[in-house]
Amino acid sequence: MPKNSKVTQREHSSEHVTESVADLLALEEPVDYKQSVLNVAGEAGGKQKAAEEELDAEDRPAWNSKLQYILAQIGFSVGLGNIWRFPYLCQKNGGGAYLVPYLVLLIIIGIPLFFLELAVGQRIRRGSIGVWHYVCPRLGGIGFSSCIVCLFVGLYYNVIIGWSIFYFFKSFQYPLPWSECPVVRNGSMAVVEAECEKSSATTYFWYREALDISDSISESGGLNWKMTLCLLVAWSIVGMAVVKGIQSSGKVMYFSSLFPYVVLACFLVRGLLLRGAVDGILHMFTPKLDKMLDPQVWREAATQVFFALGLGFGGVIAFSSYNKQDNNCHFDAALVSFINFFTSVLATLVVFAVLGFKANIMNEKCVVENAEKILGYLNTNVLSRDLIPPHVNFSHLTTKDYMEMYNVIMTVKEDQFSALGLDPCLLEDELDKSVQGTGLAFIAFTEAMTHFPASPFWSVMFFLMLINLGLGSMIGTMAGITTPIIDTFKVPKEMFTVGCCVFAFFVGLLFVQRSGNYFVTMFDDYSATLPLTVIVILENIAVAWIYGTKKFMQELTEMLGFRPYRFYFYMWKFVSPLCMAVLTTASVIQLGVTPPGYSAWIKEEAAERYLYFPNWAMALLITLIVVAALPIPVVFVLRHFHLLSDGSNTLSVSYKKGRMMKDISNLEENDETRFILSKVPSEAPSPMPTHRSYLGPGSTSPLETSGNPNGRYGSGYLLASTPESEL
Repeated sequence: MPKNSKVTQREHSSEHVTESVADLLALEEPVDYKQSVLNVAGEAGGKQKAAEEELDAEDRPAWNSKLQYILAQIGFSVGLGNIWRFPYLCQKNGGGAYLVPYLVLLIIIGIPLFFLELAVGQRIRRGSIGVWHYVCPRLGGIGFSSCIVCLFVGLYYNVIIGWSIFYFFKSFQYPLPWSECPVVRNGSMAVVEAECEKSSATTYFWYREALDISDSISESGGLNWKMTLCLLVAWSIVGMAVVKGIQSSGKVMYFSSLFPYVVLACFLVRGLLLRGAVDGILHMFTPKLDKMLDPQVWREAATQVFFALGLGFGGVIAFSSYNKQDNNCHFDAALVSFINFFTSVLATLVVFAVLGFKANIMNEKCVVENAEKILGYLNTNVLSRDLIPPHVNFSHLTTKDYMEMYNVIMTVKEDQFSALGLDPCLLEDELDKSVQGTGLAFIAFTEAMTHFPASPFWSVMFFLMLINLGLGSMIGTMAGITTPIIDTFKVPKEMFTVGCCVFAFFVGLLFVQRSGNYFVTMFDDYSATLPLTVIVILENIAVAWIYGTKKFMQELTEMLGFRPYRFYFYMWKFVSPLCMAVLTTASVIQLGVTPPGYSAWIKEEAAERYLYFPNWAMALLITLIVVAALPIPVVFVLRHFHLLSDGSNTLSVSYKKGRMMKDISNLEENDETRFILSKVPSEAPSPMPTHRSYLGPGSTSPLETSGNPNGRYGSGYLLASTPESEL
């Protein structure tokens, strides 16, 4: 063999050797394929290095254990929304009645689509960009949109972690700094801060001490330096957790995923021992059946399913892409979905137990305040003492006695009753006061904890739990950004990850202005919801209708070793796309009928007021939605009219001794060329083929040599004939 032949180069050099398939088949001699394996790669103009295309099972990082992977998926899916959004939706949408639409949509949309994302990520072993490029190149923009949505969510989500860090450090005090209103000097007199006196100590601390919030989104007010520092700490923690990929984040998951359950269990036991906890739990599980027929409830339940499981973000796909090909992702989908739902219910039990305790405290306070009003009216002869039942003792007034007295006064003084300003002090009214999102954690829950014995301990545990829940979700969110970019563009992992964190910190300064909380509302409630719905429905369509459900089920059968339930076939093919189409339509109509707005804290009134976004904020909101969804139509148009290459100008082969590298991103449309693969598929699993190149089991590859199974390139290789190895 000539010394300058490419095979000789390959045998004596660790460098890559790249040549065309035709040249390889025509000129080279058989070689020992047990020691040297082929790398198939697309090369534009013959100049692109094959090394830039390599990403195979041997090189790609892998989870150290199945437990680490499951904890990562749980950490990503179980987040802050399970702690405050799910309980709020239960409280708002009829208590136990809300569980019905949520469970139905979890079964027909959530679990099937979660299984779908797990399967395509594990099969193709790429991030979201690579996955959807392989499944359907014209819908390759789905992956880019997922990255943008992840960026939007990560920007404000880490701000919430920063808030939790602020409260965490403030919790190392006794009494807690939000337990009492501050006292200010007015000359020689000491008076309670007026804004705090009109609202409450916890509300005042949240809006004034923590956020120092402005009266509207149009009033920037400058940076809040305390929250800026907390945001820097939050991004530093996230950066250290993800800088090495799953090698670093996987170890963090052992603590960040398990610790919240320890805290929730402690809070549940403590909450059940509180006076009034049973009232709160019974209130939660008492269904208001009329809510089950409200379309808005079903729309909110579907949105919560998407966010709860992390569908469409790309994090699920990124994590599953580091799995082995034979991993049972069918079991993983059911397990993680169940744990997610169980966590939501557990958190709701804890929240309603604590809120039941808080409602009893507030109800007793209401009784005392109104009893003092009645005593004042009795002393000034506004009310006659004959109206007071003889058994009522004002020094030991119970809620039952107050209600009896209240009803008598209301009946006798019907005409003048409204002028007396007496409140009914009903426990149900306190329980029905729904507190949304951050207000549930940073106002309602913190207020309840001030009444706990050893309140600083419980506060430290609670906010440490929030930090860990947020960290687990942020690791998955960052994976949804970094994994597809690194897979596709081969950028240095550490440098790109650090760059993302630095960039996100500086953009995140928008959220730590005094008006920053209003921008959090904009991003959380509007900018991600509609694009995310579009992404999920297109993912479903790409697999079920373009790639083909039957073909996908067959490949799952060969990958898993058993055939998934036919239930998934019908969900992917018909039910889930139809439900998501209805959801998308309802979201668009809702956005058009109800102008987007936010709850602003007005300092002079010491109360919230709902305001609509101004024109410039509406323009920003629309821009965010368009930017998130824009890659989908842009990539579709460019590839439909062949204005954007999919990297398939040339088919070449690159070798590297002792290693196997495969990439099928270079398939042209209608190109049914088969690739030469490893003899042992499990050692070097290939990505899932696009629908165009699938020839079915038992088909013959165009590269297959005829009549001589042991002829040139026949030794040591099996040609692709199954979805496991077929490209």
